[in-house]
Amino acid sequence: MFFLILFIVKTAKKKIMNIIVCISSVPDTTSKIKFNENSEFDSNGIQFIINPYDEFGLTKAVKIKAKVGGTITVVSVGDISSEPVIRKSLAIGADKAIRINANPKDSFE
Repeated sequence: MFFLILFIVKTAKKKIMNIIVCISSVPDTTSKIKFNENSEFDSNGIQFIINPYDEFGLTKAVKIKAKVGGTITVVSVGDISSEPVIRKSLAIGADKAIRINANPKDSFE
């Protein structure tokens, strides 16, 4: 599932579309997942990528931007280790990026 938030800002001269795409970093599907003795996820040696569904949403946002104009902002929650994923989203076509500095404990927090 991916999220696109579209909103239009009306200026004195024209309307500008702003697109917000929420992205998350997930372990690469080719990585071997390991758990330590406490049954916690061991991230050593794991490469993280943009969630494929979020990347699909970002690609759709780039197509919308190419068609009607506007800006794309990506939003991600994570610590400094999520920076490569944010940089890749900027390389794909996002104009701005926001990282909320937090370390989520699970998908519900």
